[in-house]
Amino acid sequence: MPAATVPFRAGREGYASYRIPAVVRTDSGTVLAFCEGRVESAHDWGNIDIVLKRSTDGGRTWGPLQVVADNGTDLAGNPAPVVLDTGRILLVHVRSAAAAAEELILRGEVKEADGRRVWVQHSDDDGRTWSQPREITEQVKQPGWRWYATTPGHGIQLSTGRVVVPGNHTLPPAGTDLGNEPRYNGGHCLLSDDRGETWYLGYIDESDDDYVNVNETTAAELPDGRVYFNTRTDSRSPGNRADAHSEDGGRTLVKPFRPQAGLTAPVCQASVLPLRDPDILLFSGPAARGRALMTLRASADGGRTWRPVFTVDGLPAAYSDLVRVDASTVGLLYETGDFGAYETISFLRVPVTELT
Repeated sequence: MPAATVPFRAGREGYASYRIPAVVRTDSGTVLAFCEGRVESAHDWGNIDIVLKRSTDGGRTWGPLQVVADNGTDLAGNPAPVVLDTGRILLVHVRSAAAAAEELILRGEVKEADGRRVWVQHSDDDGRTWSQPREITEQVKQPGWRWYATTPGHGIQLSTGRVVVPGNHTLPPAGTDLGNEPRYNGGHCLLSDDRGETWYLGYIDESDDDYVNVNETTAAELPDGRVYFNTRTDSRSPGNRADAHSEDGGRTLVKPFRPQAGLTAPVCQASVLPLRDPDILLFSGPAARGRALMTLRASADGGRTWRPVFTVDGLPAAYSDLVRVDASTVGLLYETGDFGAYETISFLRVPVTELT
């Protein structure tokens, strides 16, 4: 198997750190690797851009770095790209309030006055150029929501044409509105039935019992048309993963998120990707405590049970995203490094035969 390539390396090309990978394949076969380019540090707040590299040879080599979304000295982040059936590429993402306020909000020390806003832009030329961003916050964010994030990772377009982008947010406990009170996470998804022109909220899953605390969520359409959602849960439920299904394209969940103990993992983001022939659902994420041991697991029953099918190596590893590169190859874009999980964002081509 060929070695991984490295489209993003910390401290190079004008950025101190690169985090939060997302990857898609365009209709022409170009692989688009997105992430956050963090200018000054690896912190989750501050001067952060969404950057992109393009590969026209399946991830073997990469073109120059492009800045796709820039919010001045504040944050533009959590890239959620979606390739539409028209060939257009949508990029849903968030933009922050002032950087100083963002740090305090993240720490829960102040009430969020404006908070993160939600934006969308698009490319009609295979990711070479991008439209000006357009704000959609009022369509997809409820009053009282504080921290807000899309995915991380890619969004999806269903066979019905609907676009689904998972998201998460935070709320104060019932009866409080002070930023220094404990916060809890909620999950939701953004939906569009007109290819990104207008948006609305689908399911909302909120619980303050600290058993399943829905956070960063990824989605896949199953062969029977159901949508499968898998989420990080920062809570006392077993395994640190939870999942749910929707039978109406993400509008509602059949049941609220429940623990998925078949996926034992550290508290971390992950990715899912459906394969066809055979019908297998793939999951990527670290398997060892402390965020290490990037592992691909597979489910043949729509996410009910899982088994490990491929381990990259024993090195540190954290966030990841999956893409179908071609009929015989799956691509894995993931955070890794020799001594820490955030040294590089690397891309590994994995033969489908290794996974099935």
